[in-house]
Amino acid sequence: MNLEMDKDFSNPNMTVTELKCNYLKNPLGVETPNPRLSWVLKSDERGQRQTAYRILVASSRQTLDRDVGDLWDSGKVESDQSVHVLYRGKKLNSRQGCYWKVKVWDRDGKECAWSQPSYWEMGLLNEDDWKAQWISSARIVVGPSNPPPAPMLRRTFSVKKTVASARAYVCGLGYYELYVNGRKVGDEVLAPAFTTYDKTVLYQTHDITDFLVTGKNAVGVILGNGWYNCFTKDVWNFQQAPWRDQPKLLLQIHIRFKDGEEKVIVSDKKWRWNTGPIVFDGLRNGETYDARLEKPGWTKPEYDDGDWKPVTIVPGPGGVLHSQQMTPIRITETIVPVSLKEVRPGVWVYDLGQNIAGWVQLRVSGPAGATVVLRYAEKIKEDGDIDPSNINRFVKSGEFQTDRYILKGEGVEVWEPRFTYHGFRYVQVTGFPGTPTLDNIRGRAVHTAFEKRGEFTCSNDLLNAIQRCALWSTVNNYHGIPTDCPHREKNGWTGDAHISAEQVLLNFDPMTAYTKWLADHRDNQRLNGQLPGIIPTGGWGYNWGSGPAWDSATILIPWYLYLYCGDTGILEEHYECMRRYVDFLTSMASENIVDFGLGDWCPPVGGPEGHKCPRIVTSTAYYYVDALIVARAAALLGRKEDAEKYAKLAADVKAAFRKRFLNLETGKVTGNCQTSMSCALYQGLVEENEKGKVLEALAAAVEEQNRHIDCGILGTKYILHALTEHGRVDLAYAIATQTDFPSWGHWIKQGATTLWETWDGSASRDHHMFSDISAWFYKGLAGINPDVSKPGFKNIIIRPNPVADLRWVKSWHNSMYGKIVCNWTVKNHQFTLEVVVPPNCTATVYLPTSDPTSVRESGRPVKQQPGITVDDWSERRLRLNIESGRYCFTARL
Repeated sequence: MNLEMDKDFSNPNMTVTELKCNYLKNPLGVETPNPRLSWVLKSDERGQRQTAYRILVASSRQTLDRDVGDLWDSGKVESDQSVHVLYRGKKLNSRQGCYWKVKVWDRDGKECAWSQPSYWEMGLLNEDDWKAQWISSARIVVGPSNPPPAPMLRRTFSVKKTVASARAYVCGLGYYELYVNGRKVGDEVLAPAFTTYDKTVLYQTHDITDFLVTGKNAVGVILGNGWYNCFTKDVWNFQQAPWRDQPKLLLQIHIRFKDGEEKVIVSDKKWRWNTGPIVFDGLRNGETYDARLEKPGWTKPEYDDGDWKPVTIVPGPGGVLHSQQMTPIRITETIVPVSLKEVRPGVWVYDLGQNIAGWVQLRVSGPAGATVVLRYAEKIKEDGDIDPSNINRFVKSGEFQTDRYILKGEGVEVWEPRFTYHGFRYVQVTGFPGTPTLDNIRGRAVHTAFEKRGEFTCSNDLLNAIQRCALWSTVNNYHGIPTDCPHREKNGWTGDAHISAEQVLLNFDPMTAYTKWLADHRDNQRLNGQLPGIIPTGGWGYNWGSGPAWDSATILIPWYLYLYCGDTGILEEHYECMRRYVDFLTSMASENIVDFGLGDWCPPVGGPEGHKCPRIVTSTAYYYVDALIVARAAALLGRKEDAEKYAKLAADVKAAFRKRFLNLETGKVTGNCQTSMSCALYQGLVEENEKGKVLEALAAAVEEQNRHIDCGILGTKYILHALTEHGRVDLAYAIATQTDFPSWGHWIKQGATTLWETWDGSASRDHHMFSDISAWFYKGLAGINPDVSKPGFKNIIIRPNPVADLRWVKSWHNSMYGKIVCNWTVKNHQFTLEVVVPPNCTATVYLPTSDPTSVRESGRPVKQQPGITVDDWSERRLRLNIESGRYCFTARL
């Protein structure tokens, strides 16, 4: 769809850019009756802000170009709101196309030019919009044995008039690929996203206008098993999931002709099916492809499908159909191997040089029937062969991370899997005809295709390496849900997800993915409010693997979306789930103390559950935080009674925690370890006049370990922030920069390219649960922090922390309002801070200095510069309130 404007809308004062609907650019299949609209303002002038806006939404581009909003004309609205503005126009119908644009008025009341147009399109909003039927191959009874080959389904249809637009609404379970007239539709892979299929099923909307031709057309779909038919035995019992069934398809194509007439093509008995080259696909096992069984041209209209069989009408999965409104999974990068070694005759091992999630693309030539076997791992043995022993123990049937390609014997053959993915750095190749080279393999990085939303670099190479590992571990562990690891489990562990969520929001744009995953929480929450430790689940994890420290993802992630994106909509949507979970904790509490679930998982010694901090401490702390957040959410949503109820509950839990665990004389917290003291400080359970003693106790615990981390994943989330926020960034930096056991640096010294599950490296080497250090890089070192009183970075807290040998830091974050920049350098005791505050925002800067009179901005005394208000000087920091714009501050340290 071409939305380019023919006119130049540049404006010297301020321009409107980056229009989004529900966080997405030009989305199709929107379901929300009142979509939320956002835009970004750009200006080179200091202090620029929006004082009013006007939105036009039209049913056609032509109408919009006439400056007419026949669906909605907001009129001039006196407001500085530029994010999450609710559509308040006419009721929108299924498949309604909505063209929209925005103009704003600047700080002086001057009218700016219209933005370029954007677009969204509604999905199928009503159950009776669906005319299609669920279809599949011959009806089978799924069982523990391997499933039949991947079914291929097709049909033809004719188009006799000129097409104006065409949409395909598709749900293929577990995974699907759609083809029209021989061409693959879209660049998504592993679609649709994993859900609790008997509660929710996601369909996707594709624009296939340019795929259709006048005359005969063909549509073809390949189906994979995915999570829907997860037949492989595993410890989480997904092979017994209540939704499990054979792959199936629901498809509906709507064609609108230029004369206004429409035609609908649906999945029904007119389709035919056969099997082809994908003779085996298992999400946890791998894929086998026999190229000799290919059916050339089967997705083209001229293909003869006379020997294909009629499809079977089958029951759907039982869940409610919803449009998939999240960033899809894509192949995001192709990686050239760095080395190749023959470890024994005929056994070759490639090293990609980077631990990734995805698969390899194979390029090979040889005789028909030759079988190339690809096995994936993230470790190698001393002899150079792969070592999957750290990741293969939870899969109980079939091979693990193994792909097979059987050649057809026709020149150079290029192949890669479709319906599985692996976690790996090394690939063992056997059965290769001839001698392989580095050119025969390419790594394909596959994950939810987040846009980069931030960057941190500094003068310390070790911290830069840790940051790179955190980024890779993050993307390797998002495939429609946030997983723990991309190989051993692929499960949506809730604790891992919320612990890393802040850094994910600073580095990437996971908002639509989190919104989808929170819907999974609602699907998996029991009536009593209880949640499982993995989401989605087939039934496992309610009575082990959960607990407040994990389940609090259902409270914290909506709150982080509010804090980092200004999103109150998710609080409204998810509020009942949040409230019910806190009520569940109350039902489990004794005298406002809770003691169940997992604790400070994976400390340096003692195994995963060998933590020094008693579980009762961290669980009760999360109970307090959860109640407090629900109280705050209730207040924001105008639920006064709930706000009062949960605020009182939070106060009661805090009092109980303090009475039971906090020693006011010594400052120690039960457990007397890094996690227990940092937990009390980080979670807000210590009063202002008590913080000094608790900080002393925490510092002593750090010094006792020679300034090394002595925490599992919970304490690691708390400790760097707690130390930094209470004036001991020096200790936090010392912990972060260690290079012997236990430390992030110890992993780096051993060649890590992703973060590991355990400090000793004995388990998975691609986990993101220790990745919150990346958030500390932004918040604790660079100094970019959200302001809870003006969330979404409407006001930015800039609090840089020059420390030790760190000479410079560069950082930026693309907020909902635009790009925030915070760079600083230290040279000869002079501190230089470069800040960019996007239009329509403000910032509060805490500038480190020993002499407030030394502070300059762009070379002049700070008080003489526009856009700056000097507040006060305390604790060797000068507080400045600044308007939007670019600033360069200097100060004597």
